[in-house]
Amino acid sequence: MYSGASNFVNATDTAFFFIIGISVIFLVGITGTLLWFIIRYNKKRNPVATQIHGSNTLEIVWTVIPTILVLVMFFYGWAGYSPMRNAPEEAMKVKATARMWSWMFEYPNGIKTDTLYVPVDKPVALDLISLDVIHSFYIPAFRIKEDMVPGRGNKMWFIPKIEGNYELFCTEYCGLSHSYMFTEVKVLSKPDFDAWYAKMADTTRKSVPVSDPV
Repeated sequence: MYSGASNFVNATDTAFFFIIGISVIFLVGITGTLLWFIIRYNKKRNPVATQIHGSNTLEIVWTVIPTILVLVMFFYGWAGYSPMRNAPEEAMKVKATARMWSWMFEYPNGIKTDTLYVPVDKPVALDLISLDVIHSFYIPAFRIKEDMVPGRGNKMWFIPKIEGNYELFCTEYCGLSHSYMFTEVKVLSKPDFDAWYAKMADTTRKSVPVSDPV
């Protein structure tokens, strides 16, 4: 889904598929072992139950191997998550405000829109604010999601890599019209974004949602 749409896609997908792969291997292995034991030690094949005492070797194996796997999964997860916390200094800053049940984005020059417009290949840092209840800012194609808690600011950043329109919606149930709380991220070429940004700087249009530039 939108492979490479942002700078976080590859790291997130790598961690996801690695963890899913390990989980599937264990699911198949444990299920297969369970079925083997059911068949091998049923009453017909093993009429007299045998008491089997513990094995130190097995205890070590099924303790050490899962521990190593968990540490590797943690590494992949942290390697993908850690860069998400530190936006570059040159990032374009946008204030993203959530309320039941709409979004508002405010740019440094005062433009306010209900759709997020960003230039391709430019870091974008979002200041996330909720005016009422808990919301969750989610752009699936970019593999980014952050909660927005009233009274507590939060931040996120990303670099859009491919021009186009992408879904943006709330993933925290926030009331009756939660399912309608969605909008779009429009990733424009730098010339198109600069033209839109300059055009919308007119102070007579700062307080109302602006039109689509394309």
